[in-house]
Amino acid sequence: MRAAIYFTPPRDAPLTRLAAAWLGRDAFSDGPAPEPAPLVAEPARYGFHATMKPPFRLAEGRTLDELDEALADFCRRHRRAEIAQLELRRIGRFFALVPGAREPALHALADETVREFERFRAPLDAAELARRAPDRLTVRQRQHLDRWGYPYVFDEFRFHMTLTGPVADEDAAAVEARLQERFAPPVGRPLAVDGLALFVEPRPGEPFRVHALHSLSSDTATSPT
Repeated sequence: MRAAIYFTPPRDAPLTRLAAAWLGRDAFSDGPAPEPAPLVAEPARYGFHATMKPPFRLAEGRTLDELDEALADFCRRHRRAEIAQLELRRIGRFFALVPGAREPALHALADETVREFERFRAPLDAAELARRAPDRLTVRQRQHLDRWGYPYVFDEFRFHMTLTGPVADEDAAAVEARLQERFAPPVGRPLAVDGLALFVEPRPGEPFRVHALHSLSSDTATSPT
């Protein structure tokens, strides 16, 4: 089993329903889903989300219930963030929804999430390390991988909600046009990052599902510690 801490809107939020229809899968549901189209197979398996603490095996002696309790407490103590404007962009070879500009509060929340839950993460084994292709990483990314189990944290972090797998250059314009049409309602509008979800991959290769979703604080006196 692996766990991950992701941002995802609530189950019945319009963006959640829109993304589930596009991906062909709802991560809040335990029910069987049809085989996803190749274009969305990878993001469909992980469920619609933005990574805050990437997937990890639980450290020896830690339990899922303990992790869930810690996440609930963390959310009570940390303030929600706001994305002023959501945009659709191609990142490398895939498309995702991203903030239109850097959001310092959102980056601070992501940084705190990585640090806070590190105590629950088991060290990477050889196979997990190899999957990250460490020889292709920059020096800084390799340092993050060795220390935090993931190369794209802190200064390398980029908030994104993935909508496709790799898209060939010759297909990119057509796919982008489809996405722009499908996601016209949320694009250009604000998005509240108002909760964090505990996702679980029961067995290797199985779809991730939402185990629990906890609301972040709306108290303006609350701030990351």
